[in-house]
Amino acid sequence: MVEKANLARQFIEAIPHARELGLSLDEIGDGMATISMPYDEKLIGDPKTGVIHGGAVSALIDTCCGAAVMSHPAAPGGTATIDLRIDYMRAATPGQTIAAKATCHHITRSVAFVRAVALDGNEDIPVATATASFTVEKGF
Repeated sequence: MVEKANLARQFIEAIPHARELGLSLDEIGDGMATISMPYDEKLIGDPKTGVIHGGAVSALIDTCCGAAVMSHPAAPGGTATIDLRIDYMRAATPGQTIAAKATCHHITRSVAFVRAVALDGNEDIPVATATASFTVEKGF
Protein backbone atom coordinates (compact mmCIF):
# COMPACT_ATOMS: atom_id res chain seq x y z
CA MET A 1 0.00 0.00 0.00
CA VAL A 2 2.84 2.40 0.78
CA GLU A 3 4.16 1.96 -2.77
CA LYS A 4 0.75 2.83 -4.28
CA ALA A 5 0.48 5.89 -2.07
CA ASN A 6 3.96 7.03 -3.08
CA LEU A 7 3.19 6.52 -6.77
CA ALA A 8 -0.05 8.49 -6.43
CA ARG A 9 1.81 11.29 -4.63
CA GLN A 10 4.53 11.41 -7.33
CA PHE A 11 1.90 11.41 -10.06
CA ILE A 12 0.01 14.33 -8.52
CA GLU A 13 3.19 16.31 -7.95
CA ALA A 14 4.13 15.81 -11.61
CA ILE A 15 0.84 17.17 -13.02
CA PRO A 16 1.48 20.73 -14.24
CA HIS A 17 -2.00 22.03 -13.39
CA ALA A 18 -1.79 20.52 -9.89
CA ARG A 19 1.46 22.42 -9.29
CA GLU A 20 -0.02 25.62 -10.72
CA LEU A 21 -3.08 25.31 -8.45
CA GLY A 22 -0.86 24.63 -5.44
CA LEU A 23 -2.50 21.26 -4.74
CA SER A 24 -1.12 19.42 -1.74
CA LEU A 25 -1.76 15.73 -1.07
CA ASP A 26 -2.58 15.71 2.64
CA GLU A 27 -3.71 12.11 3.15
CA ILE A 28 -3.93 8.97 1.03
CA GLY A 29 -4.55 5.27 1.55
CA ASP A 30 -6.98 2.38 1.12
CA GLY A 31 -9.16 4.08 -1.47
CA MET A 32 -9.32 7.51 0.11
CA ALA A 33 -7.49 10.77 -0.45
CA THR A 34 -7.53 14.34 0.83
CA ILE A 35 -6.01 17.13 -1.24
CA SER A 36 -6.00 20.81 -0.33
CA MET A 37 -5.77 23.94 -2.47
CA PRO A 38 -4.73 27.17 -0.76
CA TYR A 39 -6.53 30.40 -1.54
CA ASP A 40 -4.69 32.24 -4.30
CA GLU A 41 -5.76 35.50 -5.96
CA LYS A 42 -4.76 34.15 -9.38
CA LEU A 43 -7.59 31.58 -9.06
CA ILE A 44 -10.35 34.14 -8.43
CA GLY A 45 -13.27 33.77 -10.80
CA ASP A 46 -15.23 36.86 -9.70
CA PRO A 47 -13.05 39.88 -8.86
CA LYS A 48 -15.98 41.61 -7.12
CA THR A 49 -16.37 38.84 -4.53
CA GLY A 50 -12.92 37.22 -4.47
CA VAL A 51 -14.48 33.77 -4.90
CA ILE A 52 -12.30 31.01 -6.40
CA HIS A 53 -13.34 29.94 -9.91
CA GLY A 54 -15.38 26.75 -10.15
CA GLY A 55 -12.89 25.32 -12.64
CA ALA A 56 -10.17 25.32 -10.00
CA VAL A 57 -12.50 23.55 -7.58
CA SER A 58 -13.37 21.05 -10.32
CA ALA A 59 -9.69 20.30 -10.99
CA LEU A 60 -9.11 19.84 -7.24
CA ILE A 61 -11.99 17.36 -6.94
CA ASP A 62 -11.04 15.45 -10.10
CA THR A 63 -7.43 15.07 -8.97
CA CYS A 64 -8.50 13.95 -5.51
CA CYS A 65 -10.88 11.35 -6.93
CA GLY A 66 -8.13 9.95 -9.16
CA ALA A 67 -5.79 9.70 -6.18
CA ALA A 68 -8.45 7.79 -4.21
CA VAL A 69 -8.79 5.29 -7.06
CA MET A 70 -5.02 4.86 -7.39
CA SER A 71 -4.72 4.08 -3.67
CA HIS A 72 -7.55 1.53 -3.55
CA PRO A 73 -6.28 -1.96 -2.61
CA ALA A 74 -8.20 -3.55 -5.54
CA ALA A 75 -6.97 -1.05 -8.15
CA PRO A 76 -4.39 -2.79 -10.30
CA GLY A 77 -2.87 0.30 -11.91
CA GLY A 78 -3.45 3.72 -13.43
CA THR A 79 -6.71 5.54 -13.94
CA ALA A 80 -8.44 8.23 -15.99
CA THR A 81 -11.70 10.11 -15.51
CA ILE A 82 -14.72 8.65 -17.32
CA ASP A 83 -17.42 10.83 -15.77
CA LEU A 84 -17.44 13.54 -13.12
CA ARG A 85 -20.58 15.18 -11.80
CA ILE A 86 -20.11 18.11 -9.43
CA ASP A 87 -22.90 19.82 -7.52
CA TYR A 88 -21.78 23.26 -6.36
CA MET A 89 -23.57 23.97 -3.08
CA ARG A 90 -22.20 27.45 -2.38
CA ALA A 91 -19.32 29.76 -3.17
CA ALA A 92 -16.11 29.01 -1.31
CA THR A 93 -15.27 31.57 1.34
CA PRO A 94 -12.64 34.01 0.02
CA GLY A 95 -9.31 33.59 1.78
CA GLN A 96 -9.98 30.00 2.86
CA THR A 97 -8.12 26.86 1.78
CA ILE A 98 -10.39 24.36 0.04
CA ALA A 99 -9.89 20.66 0.81
CA ALA A 100 -11.33 17.81 -1.23
CA LYS A 101 -11.93 14.43 0.38
CA ALA A 102 -12.61 11.48 -1.94
CA THR A 103 -13.47 7.84 -1.32
CA CYS A 104 -13.36 5.10 -3.92
CA HIS A 105 -16.28 3.00 -2.71
CA HIS A 106 -16.51 0.31 -5.42
CA ILE A 107 -14.31 -1.15 -8.15
CA THR A 108 -15.27 -3.53 -10.96
CA ARG A 109 -12.88 -5.12 -13.43
CA SER A 110 -12.73 -1.91 -15.49
CA VAL A 111 -14.48 0.94 -13.60
CA ALA A 112 -13.98 2.59 -10.21
CA PHE A 113 -16.73 4.60 -8.49
CA VAL A 114 -15.91 7.56 -6.28
CA ARG A 115 -17.68 10.08 -4.03
CA ALA A 116 -16.11 13.37 -3.00
CA VAL A 117 -16.76 16.54 -1.06
CA ALA A 118 -15.00 19.91 -1.12
CA LEU A 119 -14.89 21.90 2.13
CA ASP A 120 -13.48 25.27 3.14
CA GLY A 121 -13.68 25.00 6.91
CA ASN A 122 -17.46 24.95 7.15
CA GLU A 123 -18.22 21.24 7.41
CA ASP A 124 -21.98 21.81 7.70
CA ILE A 125 -22.41 23.04 4.13
CA PRO A 126 -19.88 21.77 1.57
CA VAL A 127 -18.61 23.96 -1.23
CA ALA A 128 -19.35 21.06 -3.59
CA THR A 129 -20.12 17.36 -3.68
CA ALA A 130 -19.24 14.98 -6.51
CA THR A 131 -19.74 11.51 -7.88
CA ALA A 132 -17.37 10.10 -10.46
CA SER A 133 -16.34 7.04 -12.38
CA PHE A 134 -12.77 6.28 -13.45
CA THR A 135 -11.08 3.70 -15.64
CA VAL A 136 -9.20 0.90 -13.94
CA GLU A 137 -6.13 0.06 -15.99
CA LYS A 138 -3.72 -2.79 -15.42
CA GLY A 139 -0.16 -1.98 -14.42
CA PHE A 140 1.44 1.34 -13.60
